[in-house]
Amino acid sequence: MSFSVNFPLFLIVLSLISSVVSSLLSRKAARHLALTLYALSFTGNLILFLYLRTLGTPVNYLMGHFPHPWGNELILNPIEAAFSALFSLVLFLSVFGGKLPITEKIAENKQHFYYVMTNLVQASLLVLVYTNDLFTGYVFIEICTLSSCGILMIRENGRTILASIRYMIFSLIGSGLFLFGVIFLYNLTGHLLMPELKESIASLYVTGEYHLPLLAAMSLICIGLAIKSGLCPFHLWMADTYGAAVPASSAILSGLISKGYIFFLIKIILSVFGKDIFFANGTHNVLYVLGAAGIVVGSVSALQEDNIFRMIAYSSAAQIGYIYMGIGLSGTIGMEAALFQILTHAMTKPALFLACAHLSRSANNVKKFHNLQGAGYKNPFAGFAFTFSAFSMIGLPFTMGFISKYLFGMGAFDSTPTKMVPTLIVLAISTILNTLYFARTVIRLYNKPAETVYRRTGLFSQGCYVLTGTAFILINLFFGIFARSFIAVLAAGLPLF
Repeated sequence: MSFSVNFPLFLIVLSLISSVVSSLLSRKAARHLALTLYALSFTGNLILFLYLRTLGTPVNYLMGHFPHPWGNELILNPIEAAFSALFSLVLFLSVFGGKLPITEKIAENKQHFYYVMTNLVQASLLVLVYTNDLFTGYVFIEICTLSSCGILMIRENGRTILASIRYMIFSLIGSGLFLFGVIFLYNLTGHLLMPELKESIASLYVTGEYHLPLLAAMSLICIGLAIKSGLCPFHLWMADTYGAAVPASSAILSGLISKGYIFFLIKIILSVFGKDIFFANGTHNVLYVLGAAGIVVGSVSALQEDNIFRMIAYSSAAQIGYIYMGIGLSGTIGMEAALFQILTHAMTKPALFLACAHLSRSANNVKKFHNLQGAGYKNPFAGFAFTFSAFSMIGLPFTMGFISKYLFGMGAFDSTPTKMVPTLIVLAISTILNTLYFARTVIRLYNKPAETVYRRTGLFSQGCYVLTGTAFILINLFFGIFARSFIAVLAAGLPLF
C-alpha cells in the first residue's frame, strides 16, 4: 500500500498542531505557517487522488489497533481526495488573496489568532470529507462552527458581533438536530461507523422494523445540516454574516464551510442510509422543494439588494439551492450535478467576494451600488475578475457555471417526469434573475460620467490579490473547458461510497 494513504491523517494532525503553534507566533509567522499548511494539504491530497485513481478501489484507513465496529477509521476514495485538495486550494487562495483586508481590518495583535481559526477550519473540512464515523463528524462540525464564528467576529465591531450571534444560534440549532439524529441511529443500530450503520439500516428496512424512527433520524440529520449550510428558509443569517465579515472570511464561509457540511450530508446519504432507502423514504422530495424555492427566493432577494456584499450573500443562498435540488432529483446525474455545483460555488464565490473587497476599497470602502459607479475603471483587474466570475454564475459557456447548469438540465431529464418540467422552469427563471442582478452590477461598475477622471489602482499595488484572482479565473476556465474528465471522476467515484 502506498505511503500516500497516510496523508489525510498526517494533514489533520498537522492542522490541529499548527492551530496551537500559531497562537504563539507573530502574525507574519502564523500567516506563513498557515499558507504552507494549505499548500502542503493541496499537494498531499492531489498525490493521494492520483494514487486512488490508479488503484480503482476505496481504502479504509484504520486509526489505532482496534478494527471496526469498535475502532475509528477514515475512508479514502478519489472523490474525497479530489474535494479535499480543492478545498485546501480555495482556503489557500482565500487567505493569500485576502491579505490586505486582513491587515487593515483586524487588530495587529489579534491577526495570528485569525490563522488559528483558519487552521481549525482546514482540519474540520478534512475530517468531514474523510471520516467514516458519524460521531467524529459531529465533533468536527462543532469545531468548524466555533472556528467559523472566530473568523467572523475577530473584526470586533457591532455588526460582526451581532452577525456572529445570529450565525451561532442557527449553527447550534443545526448541530443539535444533527446530534439527535445520530443518537437515534445509535439507539437503533448500536453502531457509529458508516459501513456497519448502512448494513444495520438495510436489515431494519427489509424487515419493516423501525421505519418511523429511521425516517425521523434521517430527517433530523438532513434538517440539521441544511440549517448549517443555509438552505432556504434557513438562509436568513447569510446576508449579515457574509456582509459583515472581512472578505477572506466571507470567502471561506461561503465557499468552503457550507460546502463541507453539504459534502458530509451527501456522504451520509450514500454511505449510511444508502441511495435506495433515502429516496424510498421521500426525504429527497423535501430537499428538492426547498432547494428549488431557495434558488428563486435567493435570486429575488439578490435582485432587491443595493449592497454588493449582501447581494452576493443572497446569491449564495440561491446557489446552495441548486445543490439541494440536485440531491432531490433522485438520479445519478442529479447527484453528479450537486457535487459539481459544490466545486463551482467553492471556486466562484470567493473570487466574487475578494473582487468586491478591492472594488470597494478603490471607491473609498463603500458597499452601495450607487457609490460604486465607475469602480471598474478605478480597479480594472478587480472589475474584470468580478465580471468573469459573474458570467460564470450566470452560466456562460466555457465557465464552470455553464457546466453546472448543463448537468442540472441533464439531471432533470434523468429524473422522474414530475420533476423534469419544474426543474427546467426553475433553471430558466434563475438564469434570468442571475443575469439581471449581475448584469446590473457590472453595468454600474463600468458606468462613469463623461467628465469624471479616475485614478486607477495598479496591479503591483494589489500584491497577492492579482495572483489569487488570476488563479481563480484560470481554474474556472480549466474546469469549464475540461469538465468531462472531472465528471468522469464523479461518475466512477459515486458507486464507491
